[in-house]
Amino acid sequence: MALSVFRRIADGLARTRETIAERLNAFSGGQAVDERSLDELEAALLAADLGPELTAQVLAAARGGATPAATGGVHEAVRRALRAAIPDSPVLALVPPPRVVFVVGVNGGGKTTTVGKLAARERAAGRKVLVVAADTFRAAAIDQLERWSERAGVDLVKQREGTDPAAIVFDALRAAKARAVDTVLVDTAGRLHTKTNLMAELGKLVRVAGREVDGAPHEVLLVVDATTGQNGLAQAEQFARAAGVTGVALTKLDGTAKGGVALGIHRKLGAPIRWVGVGEGVDDLLEFDPDAFVDGLLGGEA
Repeated sequence: MALSVFRRIADGLARTRETIAERLNAFSGGQAVDERSLDELEAALLAADLGPELTAQVLAAARGGATPAATGGVHEAVRRALRAAIPDSPVLALVPPPRVVFVVGVNGGGKTTTVGKLAARERAAGRKVLVVAADTFRAAAIDQLERWSERAGVDLVKQREGTDPAAIVFDALRAAKARAVDTVLVDTAGRLHTKTNLMAELGKLVRVAGREVDGAPHEVLLVVDATTGQNGLAQAEQFARAAGVTGVALTKLDGTAKGGVALGIHRKLGAPIRWVGVGEGVDDLLEFDPDAFVDGLLGGEA
């Protein structure tokens, strides 16, 4: 991984890292490893939102790292335990175009912005992109996506506010096939203002896509706001059940001290973290790298 990307991830984790690194540095400074020290480390890990189960595993590793026979001491034992909790992301299977990506998540979590940033990345990689404004229950979402599409230089399929999202997805996928589009990015609703259940609506979109393009959606990316911490996991599970989440984009990492929630999300959903958002700029959506993330969390070197 490029050094600049490592530093950007580390910078994004700065608030999360402060307390954890302070506790670990105390161990490396010659302080005896006692229950009080471990209690302080436990409090730091929980504050970073690792969750109770993973925190217990990391503490067990820390105790093992304090033995005379341990290699690398407490810091290295904790690093190994955290890294083991984040397996490498599987390589996405190649599919004939168009590749259809659904982006799901609650409103306010950075979902529409993530669609825009992904569109810019795909366009920069030389792929022909079509963005679909299927969150028709918020006029602001359609307007925001229109601005991002113009910024990224990609086409947008939209309808007026209140239009049936399934009809828009149907039209968009037909257009994608006719225009030889490589990637279709669908911004879905994060909240409905009707009696229709949101998860039922997402299930309907999945079925419509599958009828129009073989295997679609090929990827379902769940956008999670890192600042919500463990509170966002219940919502994440609902989306996973409704739409078959295949990956996670963790946004607003730079604005929270709860960056450890990335580990909890993977543990809860079994879906890999694919992207992390560390700012508002078009280039502030970074590919997730487990080693860089753990080193950034603990204060490691590039």
